[in-house]
Amino acid sequence: MENYIVSARKYRPITFETVIGQASITTTLKNAIKNNHLAHAYLFCGPRGVGKTTCARIFAKTINCHNIKEDFEPCNVCEPCKSFNEGRSYNIYELDAASNNSVEDIKQIIDQVRIPPQVGKYKVYIIDEVHMLSSGAFNAFLKTLEEPPPHVIFILATTEKHKIIPTILSRCQIFDFNRIKVDDTVKHLEYVASKEGITASHDALNIIAQKSEGAMRDALSFFDQIVSFSGNKITYENAIAHLNVLDYDYFFKLTDFFLQGKIPESLLTFDEILNNGFDGHHFITGLAEHFRDILVSHDIATLKLLEVGDNIKERYKIQAQLCSPDFIFKALKICSNCDIYYKASKNQRLHVEFALLQLCNILSTSSSELAGTDTPLKKTIAEPKTVTTVQNTETKTEIQSEIASTHHTKPNTVKKVETKTEDTTPIKKSFSIKEAANPLPKKINESQTEKEKQPGISTANPFSIEQLIEKWNSFAEKLKETKPRLYNTMVANLPELRDNFVIEVAFSNLSQSDALKEIQNELLNYLTTELQNNKISIIPTVSEQTGEEKKKLYTDQDKFSYLNEKNPNLLLFQQKFNLDFK
Repeated sequence: MENYIVSARKYRPITFETVIGQASITTTLKNAIKNNHLAHAYLFCGPRGVGKTTCARIFAKTINCHNIKEDFEPCNVCEPCKSFNEGRSYNIYELDAASNNSVEDIKQIIDQVRIPPQVGKYKVYIIDEVHMLSSGAFNAFLKTLEEPPPHVIFILATTEKHKIIPTILSRCQIFDFNRIKVDDTVKHLEYVASKEGITASHDALNIIAQKSEGAMRDALSFFDQIVSFSGNKITYENAIAHLNVLDYDYFFKLTDFFLQGKIPESLLTFDEILNNGFDGHHFITGLAEHFRDILVSHDIATLKLLEVGDNIKERYKIQAQLCSPDFIFKALKICSNCDIYYKASKNQRLHVEFALLQLCNILSTSSSELAGTDTPLKKTIAEPKTVTTVQNTETKTEIQSEIASTHHTKPNTVKKVETKTEDTTPIKKSFSIKEAANPLPKKINESQTEKEKQPGISTANPFSIEQLIEKWNSFAEKLKETKPRLYNTMVANLPELRDNFVIEVAFSNLSQSDALKEIQNELLNYLTTELQNNKISIIPTVSEQTGEEKKKLYTDQDKFSYLNEKNPNLLLFQQKFNLDFK
């Protein structure tokens, strides 16, 4: 009976051409041989099973080959090639640094490198898992690695490059090996299956390739296991059953439930997955990956990022048309949060089930939020705030009666009434500072008319006083560097929200009110955009000072007058030196 050899060893590459997924590295090594630019030390680093040791062996065999081919591949006919293939070469040494990691082991290598090769041109030392060397061994190796004899080449291989000290890294040419792509792995598995006379479906091989995570050795090991499990015919069902992989059908079915808001069906499907022996954390990460695949299936340009079989790819394209980008983004966020806090949760099943409930409610929540933005008609014809700011009592009563009589008319009728009230506003007989600080109703209506023209903004989106103060303070922060006094004024005098989205700001003196008028239009535009409401109006008022409030000093002139009362010589000092307040 012939001895069985696993596929990972039986189909191990013996030439640069047969190395899978590392074209840039093999091309560089072949060009180095072609131009006779061989370095004295190389470092091959990368994940497991991507061909580091394999490339080191092929490179060592090629540089000792007596009859190198025109494409700079080993001939596998000459004595150095035969001795290497048969495992009896004395020019190529392989050491495992995990078990030979002491200073004494390195000293033995140092003694051996002095002896020239018996057959061939170079003695090659391949040291695998070199990061396992002790600190003393690394230090003992430095001198020999930097200046070895001309007939010696060192090839170091490691999966953990960060553990190698910088003095070793600086003495080597470093080659970073990449993970092997899913498509390349599938092609190689199809080649192995054809050689072994095994029938394998493309989707099954794709599952094997994804499970191997870019390691060809792992992929071939999984392939051998499934062959032993199912015989000479590998199907998609056998692959997912043996490799403990969740079937795509579960994720497609659950996504349909999420879109339809079917909570019971989603929970029962998750219970079935748990009963099949799958872990909840494994399920939620797989679900997140499923939504990611739906996202890249939305656009033809990103469809190439989908590493699945052709049949599964068609299903992704169909389901992507049913899922909006907003739904996918929210679903990915829910799955990501569930993944982050899964291990910290004491009831992990409930943690995942709660995430499923959130996924089922994405569309219903979005619909309710959209419905909440619709403003009833009676709110759009509510009494405008400008009426309450009119100081004349007779005019105010007259306008209110006219508006009350038009509540059952069309909205454009109300606009005509507002225009009429602007023209009938009586002229003031006396000048009032408080009234001067308040904008006239006509100006307020004009500003509201301008805001109504702004596209893309809700007519009257409601907001709370907390939201208003938050936006008020955020606008004030923008003025902190350029206009510190105005910043202090806004922070010290917070607004109050009145009916019909009128914002009233009470100031202690006229100078503060005048300062706000400088930026009133800019502030109004900012609040309109941030709060999504073009019905906002700002009314600054000046409160009368009584008692202790009169003693407060705000402007430089007030402070100077107060100090001058205590020391009259201060005025003489100012006049003599022609001083100013700025």
